[in-house]
Parts: sequence; C-alpha cells; structure tokens
Amino acid sequence: MTVLITGAAGFIGFHTSLALLDRGDDVVGIDNVNDYYDVPLKEARLKALSERDGFIFERLDIADREAMAGLIARHGGITRVVQLAAQAGVRYSLIDPYAYTRANVEGQLVVLEACRKLEKLDHFVFASSSSVYGGNTKLPFSVNDPVNTPLSLYAATKRSMELMSHSYAHVYRMPLTGLRFFTVYGPWGRPDMAAFIFIRKILAGQPIPVFNNGDMRRDFTYIDDIVSGVLACLDKPPTVTEGEPPCRLYNIGNNTSEPLMRFISILEDTLGKKAEIDFQPMQTGDVPETYADITETERDFGFKPITSIDEGLPRLVEWYRDFYRV
Repeated sequence: MTVLITGAAGFIGFHTSLALLDRGDDVVGIDNVNDYYDVPLKEARLKALSERDGFIFERLDIADREAMAGLIARHGGITRVVQLAAQAGVRYSLIDPYAYTRANVEGQLVVLEACRKLEKLDHFVFASSSSVYGGNTKLPFSVNDPVNTPLSLYAATKRSMELMSHSYAHVYRMPLTGLRFFTVYGPWGRPDMAAFIFIRKILAGQPIPVFNNGDMRRDFTYIDDIVSGVLACLDKPPTVTEGEPPCRLYNIGNNTSEPLMRFISILEDTLGKKAEIDFQPMQTGDVPETYADITETERDFGFKPITSIDEGLPRLVEWYRDFYRV
C-alpha cells in the first residue's frame, strides 16, 4: 500500500510516516519545510525518514495547484492519504493570518481536488484540532457538540477544513475522516509548544510564561497514542452508503484533562530543577480547558490511549537532552 503523507517533515507527519514504514507500507512524503519553527529540526526528521526503504520525499507547498497535480500524476498508485500539512498555532494566527488561510483552507482544497482524481483512493484522513470547540463550556468535548464559536482564526480554518471535506465526500463520494487532535507532545515535537518552551527555559534558568495565572487544564496526548489513532482510523474507511456522505469526525485525545501546574511539576521533577514561573493573564484566542470524549473513537477503532504524562514527559525530556546535547 502506498500512502501520501502531507506535512511529512512535521511532528505528527514524521511519526506517522515512521509507523507506516515500520509496518511495510510505502510512503510518499511532501512538505514545504517552511521556517515557522526550527528548520534544522525538520531537516533532521527528514534525514531519519530518508534512511528508510519505501520513503520518497518531494518538497512542495500543498497550496500550489500545479505542484500537487504533478505529484499525483507521478504517484498515481497512492491508495490512502493522511493530510497533516497545516499552519499550526493559535497565537501565531494573530501575527500572520494569511498563512492560515493559504495552508489550512486553500491547501486543504488543493489537496482534496488533486486526490479526488486518484483512481485507487480508498481513504483520505486529515488533521483537525480540538480548537474547533472554541467557546464551548460543556466537558468533555464530544464530536456531537456544536462547533459554531471559534475563538481564533486557526480554529476557524480547521473547521473550514471539516466543512470542505464534508462537501467533497457528498459530491464525489470520497471517503474522508477528520481527526480532532488534542495537545500533542513527545519526542521530535514542536518547539513552539508549551512542553518544549518549558523544558528549554527551565534548563536555561529563565522564567516560563504560564497563562490564566496557571488555572489551565489540557488533554495532553502522547505522540505514540496519536499515531495509533491515525493508523487505526486510516485502516477503517467510512462505508459508502446511499444517502449519506462517507465523511466522519473523531476526537483523538488522552481522555484526561490535566492541570497545567501538575504538568509543570512533572517536568521540574524530571529535569531536577525548579521552574521560575511568570504568571500571565489568558491570551486572546486561548481556552482554559480541553478534554476529549473519545467514545466514538473507541467504539469504531478500539482506540485507547495508554500513555500518561507521568510516562510521556520523561520520555520527551530524555529525547530533548540527547537531541540538543543539554
């Protein structure tokens, strides 16, 4: 089986590609390797992938129509797609909003349009986000909840991806599944996310920014659990039935809402160093708590996250110390 992975140089794309290669699938990876965060980290991920049999990489922008059409023409044997390329980050959407509409809206449309021409496509899985739940106050967040109150442009673009996918499933009968990821962390992760920022600043003896005066909770989800959910979903395309578009949405989370201060405490214990905390007010576009209801994911795929932050954070710290030699 040949799988197209967009965003292959990214955190989740890298790990998903490795898991597919490990089980014997061929992977065509694409990424524009932009400089939103540490390019050498992305290049290191690509180097690790390039050493594996069955991996082909092409550097291109998913919003480039001609480039995507050419890719599909060259790799017509692709049977499954995992669309993970996106402009990530809630806070950065306040700085460069156009990066989000290009990557997340136009990019999703271009990939959908290119891939619907694949003759053997049996499933298209794409990354959404827990951010789509926006201002919802009912917890845990369920895929059956309304998502009409996005609190950031990032969240609005992710919801747009879901709506476009539903329309393509309806019009073209493309089997499409969106996965709403909840606060992913782990080795090879993103330097712009809290876990990396905290580790770097604690080791450097610098204050760490803690928003909403520390009154925050997150459904922190370890990367291996995310990948197991992606693969389990990828292997079970939605059934094409009369009258219903083959399109579904699922939460992929740890099904546990952890206090941010406990998260920091585990990092302190693992690093053997106390954090200097800079308490700050809530940031625009952020939410105080996330919590995934994974009822449907467990029912349909047998998905069960197995990694607590007590296990996952020490693994991240071990990798971080080794990779950055600190």
